[in-house]
Amino acid sequence: MSSTSSSSVPAQPVLHHVTCPGASKTDAATHRMAYWAWGDPSSERVLICVHGLSRQGRDFDTLARSLCQHYYVVCPDVVGRGESDWLADPKGYQVFGYVADMVALVQHLRAQRQASAPIEIDWVGTSMGGLIGLGFSTLPPEASGAHLRKFVLNDVGPRLRHDAIVRIGEYLGQPRRFTSEQEAADYLWSISTGFGPHTPEQWLALCRPLLRPAADGQGLTLHYDPAIAEPFRAVSADSASSGEAALWQIYDGLRCQVLLLRGRDSDLLDAETAQSMTQRGPKAQLVEFAGVGHAPTLIAPDQVAAVHDFLLA
Repeated sequence: MSSTSSSSVPAQPVLHHVTCPGASKTDAATHRMAYWAWGDPSSERVLICVHGLSRQGRDFDTLARSLCQHYYVVCPDVVGRGESDWLADPKGYQVFGYVADMVALVQHLRAQRQASAPIEIDWVGTSMGGLIGLGFSTLPPEASGAHLRKFVLNDVGPRLRHDAIVRIGEYLGQPRRFTSEQEAADYLWSISTGFGPHTPEQWLALCRPLLRPAADGQGLTLHYDPAIAEPFRAVSADSASSGEAALWQIYDGLRCQVLLLRGRDSDLLDAETAQSMTQRGPKAQLVEFAGVGHAPTLIAPDQVAAVHDFLLA
């Protein structure tokens, strides 16, 4: 871990926005994607951290604090979440649309740096964020604006267990209203026990950015557009199975170093798939965490250390 004194590490990230293209054929309007940035924008190293399906960029606060002396750490709120716009057409809530937004983000970072050539980036992707990273990796550098150097896949791979997808679909997009932060945190824990052990303080800090005042001023609601559930629920066992071969082809084509993190009790990424990922394609380095399911939150010291050591090796 970094020996840099805590006094030189920023307590909070800086919020920025980037304009992204229309997300679907029926939605030509641009939208704004928010991103949280840590560290020096002129740093030679850029790390992009992309969250899971119903989460947002502040999930990475602990990891970003540990790395922002080494990287410019950029943590987007994928569209429909956090401080980003909601889409008029829910059909735009698809991985290919999110990849286009990440290209817009990277081109924005290039412009900030006045870089004429593609920049070098590392990527940490939790669950959906890992799938977005796989999609991004298929683009040539002249199209994406970046060379992918190191890639951390956090509890996700080419084969996704359908029972876990069904489990997530049961709560995703359901209308919820809470009278207090603690009530909300208790509910979020009830659907997130796979995240593994957290202190009450850690859990409340992780939950607080997920809450927004209700539109009528009565209580709190969750941060994301409930319509993100519509395309997600359309995923059938057959469509997931048909997409598996394409994802394996993408994974096998990776030409960067890969670290695969897995909660040992994960119901999304099974042990067989994880082992296969260590034996084919980029032959990922696998680190598993006992007592954790889907997905490690990258808050516990051993989880942070695994990412830190891989990226800075």
